[in-house]
Amino acid sequence: MKYRRQALLLAGGLALAAPASAAAAPSCTDMPQRGCLLPFPNDATQTVKDRHTPTGRRVHLSRAVVPVNDKGVHMDVTDENRADGFSPGQPILLRIPGVSTQKAFARTHLPDAGHVGDSMKRRSRLVLADAKTGKRWPAWADLDVSVAQSPSQRLIVIHPAKNLADGHTYVVALRGIHRHAPRRFAHLGKHAAIFRTLRKAKVKRTKSLYLAWTFTVASTKSLAGRMLAIRDDAFGQLGDTNLADGVPQGKAPAYTITGVTDLSPTENANIARQITGTITVPCYLDQTGCPTGAQFHYSSRSKDALPTQLPGNVQQAPFVCNIPRAATPATPAHLSLYGHGLLGKPTEINAANVEAMSQEHDFVFCATPWAGMSNEDIPTAVGILGDLSGFPKMADRLQQGFLNMLYLGRLMRHPDGLAKDPAFQLAGLPVIDPSALYYDGNSQGAIDGAALTALAPDYTRAVLGVVGMDYATLLPRSTDFDLYAKVLYPAYPHQIQRLEALAIVQLLWDRGEGDGYANHMTTANLPDTPKHTVLLQPAVGDAQVSNWTAEVMARTIGAKVYEPAFDPGRSLAAQPLAELARIPSFPYSGSALVYWDSGAGHNPPEPVLEIPQREGTDPHESPRATPAARVQKARFLLDGQVVDVCDGKPCHSSDWTP
Repeated sequence: MKYRRQALLLAGGLALAAPASAAAAPSCTDMPQRGCLLPFPNDATQTVKDRHTPTGRRVHLSRAVVPVNDKGVHMDVTDENRADGFSPGQPILLRIPGVSTQKAFARTHLPDAGHVGDSMKRRSRLVLADAKTGKRWPAWADLDVSVAQSPSQRLIVIHPAKNLADGHTYVVALRGIHRHAPRRFAHLGKHAAIFRTLRKAKVKRTKSLYLAWTFTVASTKSLAGRMLAIRDDAFGQLGDTNLADGVPQGKAPAYTITGVTDLSPTENANIARQITGTITVPCYLDQTGCPTGAQFHYSSRSKDALPTQLPGNVQQAPFVCNIPRAATPATPAHLSLYGHGLLGKPTEINAANVEAMSQEHDFVFCATPWAGMSNEDIPTAVGILGDLSGFPKMADRLQQGFLNMLYLGRLMRHPDGLAKDPAFQLAGLPVIDPSALYYDGNSQGAIDGAALTALAPDYTRAVLGVVGMDYATLLPRSTDFDLYAKVLYPAYPHQIQRLEALAIVQLLWDRGEGDGYANHMTTANLPDTPKHTVLLQPAVGDAQVSNWTAEVMARTIGAKVYEPAFDPGRSLAAQPLAELARIPSFPYSGSALVYWDSGAGHNPPEPVLEIPQREGTDPHESPRATPAARVQKARFLLDGQVVDVCDGKPCHSSDWTP
């Protein structure tokens, strides 16, 4: 009975103006399977007022009520509590008693991933709205069925279908589901000031209202401030203090060539030379050389402190570049950074599709490991899954990894950089053109590449293949997670706490993936950063990176969609591409989303449920392996134009099977 009273207070009290002590929620370590933070996120119980932050609030998660692992260790949320709000793509968690099966969920008529458009209708059962303006926001809801579990462990997960605006406060309201769940609002009475906000969103205070609360999204400073600080300091050390002008100034980064391998046409028909080296990058982590497992170094204990460099601390980041046979002094190659896949290596540029892109369109691709989520970070990642207190080790090193990639881009772009090195010359003349730089990445290289693009001073156009964002949403829908769940799930045996934990660490993951930067990728440029345009190329029915999350990115960055996007039956959405504008004509100059499909005989489309697509053959690598998709990529990167390479029909990958 005591727990029930606490739950009702959390459910209703969040609609009130919360005192500063509201976040000091009682411990419920004896009942972790019930969830101690629901609903999440919630300003009333999980933030406090703080006049020193841009939002006027500070996240305050009590360690007593955050998830606890099988060793009895509660998550250390020190870094999460530095934030002044929650994630712009925040999964919103709650439990509705009585709604524990898909049939019961359907009876609530909450819009699912296939009915995003319904969330914008006047009578929608789910309302997500800006608390200041009342502007409605597209969203969808899932019943978590990602693993076998008892009905009591099933939560409702609400997802913004477009990232929420930095620093804004939002209201969540559910209505019209009383027949399927106990009423929540009867006890609020005259104290419910939240109804003023609901009126702005045209939600009436009637008996149909089931539950409502507010939460605040982190400010741009909170999300990107650390990364911007180390970027600007590092480029300042080169002598460039004006990154928005797109002109490399000062000196090129220091580097060393460690290997040059010439390849005969018999050895490789596409690549003539491979070059390896290291680049010297200022290190802002707390261990010499920025090894895996290190975290940001702070000179101050202030919650608003920015990372600082230990005196003389640098990282020697390895890199690899491939020169195609098409590159000559007369036809110097275009330069592009390449982002590798999940926990991979920069030698992914040796993949057949990347080598083909190099030769077909005369590109030199260079890559460095995504520090934080590269092959060498696997032991650290496994350790973090057993105790999520260690998540800053990943989030901080990911930001150092962004800096490594940006420094490599500057070395490629600078007139005194790679173009002057004999390794990139033939008969004393350069075979690369440093006048422009581009970006191409797939899978993790697209997820992280989205953040990199929002930060990049040296390129303005990027292609993000098989892309998505918001790892807390991506993971339950990805077959890649099967392996890592074997570590996480035994460590956190209660499904509710797994979902809570992923939603909490998203606050840190935002600093190291596209979700925290998407609002600034193509519009509202980050400070001292040029404007960018982006081409997204997802694969229909991708088993590793959810199509639904690619569409969230497209809505967020204002990308327009190629149509017809799908053959009949190739999307399970009742309202395909809801809240997305269409490309008006070709060629199109702007950011775009173009689906590539391997066909119904190859794989089915992605389920609407919060589960991975597991049938058929995974099309994850098919778009990049398709010559027509590579033509589309090259035209976009080089000319800034999205062209129709599909003759006005849905785009089919090379392995298309009807």
